[in-house]
Amino acid sequence: MGYQTILYEVRGAVALLTLNRPERVNAINAAMLGDINAALDAAQADEGVRALVVTGAGNAFSSGFDLREQAERQPSGVDDWRPILRHDFDTVMRFWHLSKPTIAAVCGPCLAGACELSLACDLTVAGEGAMFGEPELRFGAGIVVLLLPWLMGPKRAKHLLFTGDDRISARRAEALGLVNEVVADAEVLDRALALAGTLALIDPMVLRQTKHAINRSYEIMGMGDALEAALAIDLEIEGEGSVDKREFMEIARRQGLRAAIAWRDTRFGKARG
Repeated sequence: MGYQTILYEVRGAVALLTLNRPERVNAINAAMLGDINAALDAAQADEGVRALVVTGAGNAFSSGFDLREQAERQPSGVDDWRPILRHDFDTVMRFWHLSKPTIAAVCGPCLAGACELSLACDLTVAGEGAMFGEPELRFGAGIVVLLLPWLMGPKRAKHLLFTGDDRISARRAEALGLVNEVVADAEVLDRALALAGTLALIDPMVLRQTKHAINRSYEIMGMGDALEAALAIDLEIEGEGSVDKREFMEIARRQGLRAAIAWRDTRFGKARG
């Protein structure tokens, strides 16, 4: 099938999904969510595919969910936000639940919802220049897929989320347990594909069951219920709408997203000063 916002190809036993909106830093909009789900359906149904790599076109993995589209659509209230957040959440978590191993190959910015997507993958390979972060609280938004506490513990997760740090280097992300390997930027995709090729040699039933066993451990600890509870809280945040978020979006509508981000960064720059 044809895709509007991604590239999808099968290389032997490995499927490669490329987020393909480089002119928008591969921001994840509604069309891309549909394309991602269609590609994951294809990978799941193809018995010849034994592993999947997801990466971004150009110089970035992704800046996260598309704020420009959000500013144009202007969702307001719980009823508007419920299907949006549900679709965001379910798409990200498909990488966690896919029966085949998923690997994120990250170069450049990997922020907000895209950072959550990389966390939902089974493995993450990052380039030396990759930059991770979840800046949502800085502009009054909530966290859609709250995986961070499960991967790095509550103290570190709170620090990262409360401060809105969006400049976490690949090496620091590796130390925090968010990344498996850090390689030269030019080697990221090749390394991720090679790793996927190695996984593809393992009996798919054994790999599938082992992934299920690990994921099941987290389910027994209550991760599924916790993520749903966090999603419900995010729905409350977006449904009510914060003062900061309204100001950010109004600037984005009037002056563009760059101006809104500059407004956000200026506020926190003054606070640091």
